[in-house]
Amino acid sequence: MAALGVTVALLAWVASLLLVSVWRQICSGWRLPPGPFPLPVLGNLFHIDLKNIPKSLGKLAERYGPVFTVYLGPRRVVVLHGYQAVKEVLLTHKNEFSGRGEVVVFHEHKDRGVIFNNGPTWKDTRRFALSTLRDYGMGKEGNEARIQKEAHFLLQALRETRGQPFDPTFVIGCGPCNVIADILFRKHFDYGDKTSLRLMQLFNENFYLLSTPWLQVYNHFSSVMQYLPGSHRKVMRNVAEVKDYVLERVKEHQETLDPNCPRDFTDCLLTEMGKGEPGGELAYTLDSIAVTVADLFFAGTETTSTTLRYGLLILMKYPEIEEKLHEEIDRVIGPSRVPAVKDRLEMPYMDAVVHEIQRFIDLVPSNLPHEAIRDTMFRGYVIPKGTMVIPTLDSLLYDSKEFPDPESFKPEHFLNENGKFKYSDYFKAFSAGKRVCVGEGLARMELFLFLSAILQHFSLKSLTDPQDIDLSPDAIGFGKIPRPYKLCVIPRS
Repeated sequence: MAALGVTVALLAWVASLLLVSVWRQICSGWRLPPGPFPLPVLGNLFHIDLKNIPKSLGKLAERYGPVFTVYLGPRRVVVLHGYQAVKEVLLTHKNEFSGRGEVVVFHEHKDRGVIFNNGPTWKDTRRFALSTLRDYGMGKEGNEARIQKEAHFLLQALRETRGQPFDPTFVIGCGPCNVIADILFRKHFDYGDKTSLRLMQLFNENFYLLSTPWLQVYNHFSSVMQYLPGSHRKVMRNVAEVKDYVLERVKEHQETLDPNCPRDFTDCLLTEMGKGEPGGELAYTLDSIAVTVADLFFAGTETTSTTLRYGLLILMKYPEIEEKLHEEIDRVIGPSRVPAVKDRLEMPYMDAVVHEIQRFIDLVPSNLPHEAIRDTMFRGYVIPKGTMVIPTLDSLLYDSKEFPDPESFKPEHFLNENGKFKYSDYFKAFSAGKRVCVGEGLARMELFLFLSAILQHFSLKSLTDPQDIDLSPDAIGFGKIPRPYKLCVIPRS
């Protein structure tokens, strides 16, 4: 009887906790945007397809409107869907929603670096990173020369495939990797260098794992799942390995630093660290510098290389588009001159294809999460401080009114009736506002110049019939990951 009493008491206690949880959610959410009723602890887990959360959010938007609330586990999330709502959050209310929603697997980077920093240093770190990257050629001739120089090495690596099938993941990835490595620490890797191949493997593996269902669940149930084995531990080990590599480079720079003559981005951060007040709290430490550099190294390598890799797969699917690009390149650049940024003005079709690749692949569909930094009135609702906010980018890039037949790859989405490039304000592949990608200018330049250089010298050959090429992602989560494939590049005569 005593055991039965304990069991009953325990069940009553659990039931009370669940009721309190439900009541707290109801009471705290009475001025929140509408949304499906959440279960205690689980939230709206059963309303979400973990293999395709962006699609699930789109379906919920059809029911609850462009601003709605979901609970991902116990975490309250306000989702913005559609051009007007996303634009209001990212631009009109850019200050109120400028926080970074926590991505738990990157907890060690939470208050450091650029991407996941939500601490008091994020504004200064971001501002310094932007100004320093600009000084080292962000969007200017400095980076154009870097990319053109690297294109020479990339083309040579492609020639060495001798028309045989190869996996483009790391060959193509070496291009963006070397460009950002040169900016960060004046480093150039040979295309067969084991260290660079290892780093790119870590970047590539993490981008994939972050997009799997397990990591989606982990980020919202980490309090329980952190004690379990799983791929989240692999991501953390990979992050630590990259950071350790970068920290060694930072220490090497510190030993040979000349504050009056910084050689690269890392030197600039170290010089800034040296300006700290004696005895005061440093804005930069060796550890925070390593995280900042590691953030930029990952983002500057993986996003651009994945976009290029996905783009080549798309062009093999549509050889008629590739042929039009060859014709434009031959007419504007010719067979031998190195492609230049100024060529973009005379190459509207290439410009449109580059934009359409980014729109179509929708690389980071749900954006990186934002966070309300204070209680904010938004469209008649109150979004409490600390609420995660998701301004979905796929809802802009796949808007059917702005981009008719958005599920199809059509460069015409960015061309007017005269064949000239047509800008769209719905194109927010790099997000917008306070947290817009710091490397947007560099990435745009790389995509245009690298793709132009590859197609100037090579034709792409698929190992399967173009009609059989599957463009659907291998995984959808943090990012959209292309399926593994091989191709041949045939020198153009």
